Amino acid sequence: MKFSDSFLDEIRARIPISEVVGSRVSFDRKKTNRAKGDFWACCPFHGEKTPSFHCEDRKGRYHCFGCGVSGDHFRFLTELDGLSFPEAVERLADQAGLPMPVMDRQEREREEQRKTLFDVMELATQFFEQQLQAPAGAKARAYLRDRGLAAPVQREFRVGYAPESRNALKEFLASKGALKDQIEACGLVVHGEGIAVSYDRFRDRIMFPIPDSRDRIIAFGGRALSPDVPAKYLNSPETELFHKSNVLYNFARARKNVHEAGVLIAAEGYMDVIALHAAGFKTAVAPLGTALTERQVELMWRLVPEPVLSFDGDGAGLKAAYRAIDLVLPGLQPGRSVRFAMLPEGQDPDDLIRAEGPEAFREVMNAALPLAQMIWNRETAQGIFETPEKRAELEARVRSVVALIRDESVRRHYEQDMRERLAGFFGSASRGSSGNQRFERAGGNQQRGGYSAASGGRAGMPSGRFGASPSLLNSSLMKKSGSARIPLREAALVVGIVNHPALLQRYFEEFCSMPVTSPGLGGMRQKVVDVLAMEADGGEGIGREVIHAALKADGQGEFFERAEDQLKRNRVWQSLAEAAFEDAADGWKQAYTLHMRSHTLNRELKAAEQALAQDDSAENLERLLQIQAEIARDEGVEALIDGFGLPSGRPSRAF
Repeated sequence: MKFSDSFLDEIRARIPISEVVGSRVSFDRKKTNRAKGDFWACCPFHGEKTPSFHCEDRKGRYHCFGCGVSGDHFRFLTELDGLSFPEAVERLADQAGLPMPVMDRQEREREEQRKTLFDVMELATQFFEQQLQAPAGAKARAYLRDRGLAAPVQREFRVGYAPESRNALKEFLASKGALKDQIEACGLVVHGEGIAVSYDRFRDRIMFPIPDSRDRIIAFGGRALSPDVPAKYLNSPETELFHKSNVLYNFARARKNVHEAGVLIAAEGYMDVIALHAAGFKTAVAPLGTALTERQVELMWRLVPEPVLSFDGDGAGLKAAYRAIDLVLPGLQPGRSVRFAMLPEGQDPDDLIRAEGPEAFREVMNAALPLAQMIWNRETAQGIFETPEKRAELEARVRSVVALIRDESVRRHYEQDMRERLAGFFGSASRGSSGNQRFERAGGNQQRGGYSAASGGRAGMPSGRFGASPSLLNSSLMKKSGSARIPLREAALVVGIVNHPALLQRYFEEFCSMPVTSPGLGGMRQKVVDVLAMEADGGEGIGREVIHAALKADGQGEFFERAEDQLKRNRVWQSLAEAAFEDAADGWKQAYTLHMRSHTLNRELKAAEQALAQDDSAENLERLLQIQAEIARDEGVEALIDGFGLPSGRPSRAF
């Protein structure tokens, strides 16, 4: 229905915006100036502890400086409560004491039809719930019991069962007064050309009602109990009520809990959502039978500035995650992004929780990767960049991905981030030079020894940069030790080379040029390079015993033992001598990747601190807090790599 501007303006004039907003938030006493009609509060659209949500009666507008939402009286209700625009107008008109304009006949008929369809969907939900408890629902109850879905959770999500009959639902609805056209309009039966008599769409399936943002049932998802049916999962078709690309399963329930939880999880299906809810993760949502859409991501951004997208730990899950990257990039804004939680190989959230408990999923959430890292993983996954052309190709791909970001300021920061990643991945001429100088000062001769920091490897061997596997890059190795005096990642990198000198054939330039803050570790690194440089064969085949002896002779033996003991206490076994070489290589590469990322983040942190000191704006503060959060996440994550550790005789989740 269309409303005249004068009618909407009259509502705005009669009701201050603060009255609409004030019914849902508590205004901050210190920042609010009621006399001027200037109000501040913690934003109801995203979790925060300091008020950044502002509304001004004079302008009749609200704006959050944290998540960026803004609008007027009507948008506040449509965004926060999920009302349609006519419903928001009707509610505020009643509050303002204004009679609603008379709808034309066509509008009235359509609105009445929609109300009737909601009634039919509610009846269908009740029917499926009853059938689950009837004798015919015994096998469905057994299935739900085996999946760990307790009766209270079934009732909360109104889970039901569609019997095998072709007419049971249709006949039930007809007995309640539902008309043939209404049943068909709800998508509950299969009908149309070539079908003489319509029949129930859902048969012998566990039924999951799909509510809209106001908790009204608009569709169903059915999980087949028979293994012989073509479609394991079947959703309602598009109807007057249901447009699947605009709907997130469990959105209404998640919205009620998201401000307290502070996080929103996007899973892949409704079984995942219910399992997460039952395990205590009350803010999970899911798309419905399709990949995420822009509209669904926008719905998530209404609730939190950085939802976590969870994907199953298989090839299909990784592909879906990579597709989601391109979907979200255009909509990025300052303070608005996503993170990616990749589950262990072959598991979805339900599998993981049933096998290892809620804490295992919490660990996956804590290790969720920022979008920038996920972009880098995708573009470098399993690539071999041994030629300038290959490196130029990678650079061009990264540039084209970043170009998808519409917001200029966000795009600029992504360009800077990717430039630094490329520089760290390939190395620069200046870094190569410093490696050569360091090598020559040690007494070595790169012609004689066969090593070249500029080439990145041994003479005659491949010198390109190798992309790490997605399973390795999507996880993390180190945990911060609260009592550590030696940087743990730096210790892993230097001790790992000492215990496995052959790693230098792969990572010589990285080892020589990586930033090291610990003087003791820096001295150990220099000694390692000295020993290799002094060997006539360039160090080929040199054993760890030779390097250990050199460290002891140089007075560094005790420091090495202390660094190694620290790694043992933190269970970073990949750097120890007993680790298999391939495990040591994978662990070293990942530790290096995390170390360089940490270095970049700390540089950004210093820049953000300087920017905040010069301009105490909400945007600069938000950027500073975001970087601090990323650093904190990186310090606490743990690797979950399928098969990692098997060469060393360790289970895949040993660390």
